[in-house]
Amino acid sequence: MKIETLKQITAASERGETSYLELAAGNDFYCRKFVPRERLIVLGGGHISQPVCRIASMLDFAVTVVDDRPMFANYERFPDAENVICEAFRKAIQELHIRENDYVCVITRGHQWDGECLREILSGQMPSYLGMIGSRRRVKGLYDVLQKEGFSRTLLESIHSPIGLSIQAVTPAEIGVSICAELIAHRRSAVAKADESPVLEQTDVNRKMLDFAIHGDTPKAIMTVIGTKGSTPAPTGAMMVIDVLGENRGTIGGGCSEAEVISLARRIAAEGGSEIAHIDMTNEAAAQEGMACGGIMEVLVEAIER
Repeated sequence: MKIETLKQITAASERGETSYLELAAGNDFYCRKFVPRERLIVLGGGHISQPVCRIASMLDFAVTVVDDRPMFANYERFPDAENVICEAFRKAIQELHIRENDYVCVITRGHQWDGECLREILSGQMPSYLGMIGSRRRVKGLYDVLQKEGFSRTLLESIHSPIGLSIQAVTPAEIGVSICAELIAHRRSAVAKADESPVLEQTDVNRKMLDFAIHGDTPKAIMTVIGTKGSTPAPTGAMMVIDVLGENRGTIGGGCSEAEVISLARRIAAEGGSEIAHIDMTNEAAAQEGMACGGIMEVLVEAIER
């Protein structure tokens, strides 16, 4: 594997873009997808935003909360947020530079501020998901005003509003659940549409592993789980980088699953080339590690070419 390929994946993740890596193992080919954490921008720091932030962070969204009131825009109210911004909504949206894979929830204290947010968002890059809270009557009224200002009805109707799945939610916590449920539904439907061919299961971007692979002069190899049978400690797509000295980042499951392939990976790091390792976790050694689950893994081991 060429180091330039790993640099391109890192650069794409910094831009918030999904990237793809094609892996050749003998006559078979595999696709490893790298999906950066989706950014969820919550516009409004009220009571509903609190459970939305808490639940979304558990779902691995990188949450940013915006409000123009200091008493609402602070980390005491939103300890799970990665970023809390106290700023006028339109200015904050401009500074955040909405990306096409962002998720945005407009949950301000009134339609005056909802309108400000929508005017700014609809004038620029549309996010992957855009939802707005409000009753159907009030939402329709705001849409009518925005349409008269020149925004297309088609664009307005692409907004998820009233926001959230219909689960008869009443309390702020219940509404937060309904909103996050809709975020999950959108995330999964977007993945299904994008996947024209099967990809390996794990799709995270491990920046520490990529940085370790890219930097330094010590020869390294990269390991990728390309096949599993039975119950295994890691899914397909799990990755690990190791150098000839044994220093490593990432994981392909830990314990004996890694131990069996580490010596091979260190040799390939030194000599170059690639091999497929077959790890059988049904033997006595695996049982002693507490991993006697009948699983078998295939791991592609490749030298990183500089």
